[in-house]
Amino acid sequence: MRKHILTLFAAIALSTSTAQASPGHASALGKPGDPAKVDRSIEIATSDDMRFSPNEVRVKRGQTIRFRVVNGGQMKHEMVLGTLDELQKHAALMRKFPEMEHDDPNAVSVEPGKTGELVWRFTRSGNFDFACLVPGHFEAGMRGKIVVRP
Repeated sequence: MRKHILTLFAAIALSTSTAQASPGHASALGKPGDPAKVDRSIEIATSDDMRFSPNEVRVKRGQTIRFRVVNGGQMKHEMVLGTLDELQKHAALMRKFPEMEHDDPNAVSVEPGKTGELVWRFTRSGNFDFACLVPGHFEAGMRGKIVVRP
C-alpha cells in the first residue's frame, strides 16, 4: 500500500514539474500522433548494452512518425521523448521511485523480447532527445537525438 501511495505522489510531482516547464509532456516537440495518419515508420532497437540503434533520427516538421521499439535485451527498456531538461528531471524521479510505471503519450515501455509502438507528430523544428528512463539506463548513456527539419 505504501509503495502505491509513493508512486501516486511521484506521478503528481512529475506532472507538476512538467506542467511548470511546458503545457504537456514533450510539448516542445509536438503532440501525440494519429496512428491512422502516419507518414513514416522508424524501427528503434534497444539492447542491454544501454544503447538505441539508431541513436539519431531525422524527421521533417509536420510528420507523424510511428516508432517501433524492439527490445532485443533481457531487461525492460523504454523510449521517452522530450527535451534534455525534461528527461533529466524524469530520470531523477525514476531513481527515487523505480517501480513507477509510465502511461504517457510520449513514452513506451517494452518488456524483454517484445515490441512496442509510439506515434508522435513533430510540430516544431529543432534538436530534441529521447531516452530510456529505467533507473540507471539514462545515466549509462541510453539516449538519442531527434533532429526535426523545417
